[in-house]
Amino acid sequence: MYTPTRFSPFRLILQAALAALLVTLGAGTGAAREVFRMPQAAIEPIAYGFIPGWSVDDHRAALATFRKSCGPILAGSDLVDPPRPVFTALKPICRSALRLPAKLSERAARRFFERAFRPVRIAPIDQPTGFLTGYYEPEVEGSTTPSDVFATPLYRRPPDLIQSAPVAGTPANRGQAFRRTPDEQLVPYYDRGAIEDGALKDRGLELVWIKDPVDAFFAAIQGSIRVRLPDGEVLRLNYDGHNGQNYTPIGRILVERGILARDKVSMDTIRAYITDHPMEGRELMRQNRSYVFFRVASELGAGDGAVGAQKLPLTAGRSIAVDRALHVYGTPFFIDAELPMESVDPVTPFRRLMIAQDTGSAIVGPARADIFLGTGKEAGAIAGRIQQRGHFVMLLPRLLDPQRAPAPPRPPRRPHGIDTAASGLSGALR
Repeated sequence: MYTPTRFSPFRLILQAALAALLVTLGAGTGAAREVFRMPQAAIEPIAYGFIPGWSVDDHRAALATFRKSCGPILAGSDLVDPPRPVFTALKPICRSALRLPAKLSERAARRFFERAFRPVRIAPIDQPTGFLTGYYEPEVEGSTTPSDVFATPLYRRPPDLIQSAPVAGTPANRGQAFRRTPDEQLVPYYDRGAIEDGALKDRGLELVWIKDPVDAFFAAIQGSIRVRLPDGEVLRLNYDGHNGQNYTPIGRILVERGILARDKVSMDTIRAYITDHPMEGRELMRQNRSYVFFRVASELGAGDGAVGAQKLPLTAGRSIAVDRALHVYGTPFFIDAELPMESVDPVTPFRRLMIAQDTGSAIVGPARADIFLGTGKEAGAIAGRIQQRGHFVMLLPRLLDPQRAPAPPRPPRRPHGIDTAASGLSGALR
């Protein structure tokens, strides 16, 4: 693990509003300086040899995930205009990555990353570490026809939903949504309570019916779900819009009401409370007025992960969701943390090169990541209990040369516990 004597997160500060990093495009080629802005971030260069676990990771697996991101990077444009320096600098790296042989040795894969990228530690400006949660793709039983057993619908995007585009760089599930009344007035779209009470009923919008409304609630939070039909077919559903209402983490409500201690909040403890208190649980879920609509992801194969914000199937254990207002999809991050992977205790070393391919409304900050853990109950159990701090190393393209900047006065430190505003109190509550 990193020690405070080696890393002072206030030495290199990104000065722009709160911070910004000066970088040089085309280092050594005489290219003009540009400013890469990243609020509330502190960075410091580090050598690969000082990254715990770097030399023993599976870089071939990381490279395979990175290469998937290269298609959208080379074919598309950045989320903002003009494009950010990282996005521009990733293009030549992607061209090189896609020219590599399909079968590559572990040493060659590691050398690819070491030659193409410069590692820098990154942390919030007022803390030495970042924050990690986990998410997954649920799998439940369901039916394309309603019954007494399968009575909870999952809806497709309604044709009368008028969804405004989110502010550039913010998650897709933010922004307003409206419907038009008979007298041509625009009003906010139905909230969760109205939809659960039947506002969309009998309009032919039901994609599938499942057993448990709690599964439907958490499927919306995860953004995807696998529904196993009676004939054995698996229906893959992915996020396709939202109702524009504010997202409220119900874990935070349970803490505020004194029902759960903050350090005990997880998907499992929230689900247990709702199951044990059905009336209170239904009222609790309705406090989250946000509602998500789905589409059938027919392009996905049985072995593919859920589709992330980069429009690619995610890779379990290699894909992460990041703050897309700050980071570019396709950026590699090396994560060093102790996580509750094998038990409820955070004792499993997690030192792995991850690729940013997704985002989420609760994923906010320069060193904040949601780890995609795969499909099913086991992945869900692990995802629900990950709420740990960890060290982040961002791999910057070598065309971007970090420059030193003077450090401001040391700001007050927050406790190293859960940041309820950023994390939503659970990886399950994205």
